[in-house]
Amino acid sequence: MLTAKSSYKKKKHKNKRNKKENTFSTTVIMGSHLSKQAERRKTIHTEKKALTDLKTSGEQYPGSEYHPSDRKNWMKDLNPEKLHVNQIVWPGTHDSATNKIGFPLITRPFAQCQSLSIYNQLVRGTRVLDIRVQQDRRVCHGILVTYNVDVVVKDVKRFLSETESEIIILEIRTEFGHEDPPEFEKYLEENLGELLIHQDDNVFGKTVSELLPKRIICVWKPRKSAQPKAGSSLWSAGFLKDNWINTDLPSTKFDGNLKNLSEQQPVTARKYFYRVENTVTPVADNPVLCVKPVTRRIHGYARLFIAQCFEKGYADRIQVFSTDFIDEDFVDACAGLTYARIEGKT
Repeated sequence: MLTAKSSYKKKKHKNKRNKKENTFSTTVIMGSHLSKQAERRKTIHTEKKALTDLKTSGEQYPGSEYHPSDRKNWMKDLNPEKLHVNQIVWPGTHDSATNKIGFPLITRPFAQCQSLSIYNQLVRGTRVLDIRVQQDRRVCHGILVTYNVDVVVKDVKRFLSETESEIIILEIRTEFGHEDPPEFEKYLEENLGELLIHQDDNVFGKTVSELLPKRIICVWKPRKSAQPKAGSSLWSAGFLKDNWINTDLPSTKFDGNLKNLSEQQPVTARKYFYRVENTVTPVADNPVLCVKPVTRRIHGYARLFIAQCFEKGYADRIQVFSTDFIDEDFVDACAGLTYARIEGKT
């Protein structure tokens, strides 16, 4: 029969043993996690080096030396009477309306993909906008929110009022995990009506001048509401396609983009816009979760991507090319290839 004293000793010994086992398990888990992160850093370094090494093969392609004299009016400078819609390489922004999302220095670095306003992106040369909304018509990225979509519409209309021949693709979608804004199709038609280019397969073969004075191809992608009908003033989801690759590994994204693009038809043979995104994004199992340092891993390789498309025979398939934190060189890279197509150099 156990005495109270011996029972206490056994219980104390058991607790001590359990504590040691828990400490050992925690150490093993932490060690495994640190080992995994070390391996991730090694992989990222290897993939960054792969792109750096590939860059030595050259970034020249037809039109690569072209620079618009006025990025605000770069389509006009290429002659709207000669420029066909399916010749344009459209520079776009990913998560376009995130310049003021969340709280500065707290949540903003985790969701901000652009530092410029919509108006300033358009002035810089952006021609495809990616806008995510939630039920109350506020722009969002995941769970973080920013201004009302009215701000986007106002900036778009301001830009178009200051230019004559620039055509833009305005993609608006309900963000994943959110409900569609009520009567949003009606809202878009009422606010953009006179500027909207109606859904029509023939648009792809037309020149910019043939579309004027209409200026906006608006693609509305609701999650649950009905898609815009054929012939309406808005375009349905099937007219702007992409193959999203969710990774923070730059070479993986670069190679995946090339592969997906290789499976597309040439721009002259398809009746939809196809987008390639020159971005990598933070993923949950990586300690670096802020957008800017992650996207820098691929940001400088846009010209290399176009050059590789020529190398592999896919250059006639490039159409919408988007990026985070768009800059002048990215716009020039797209405008240059557009120029080469007009001049018959591709």
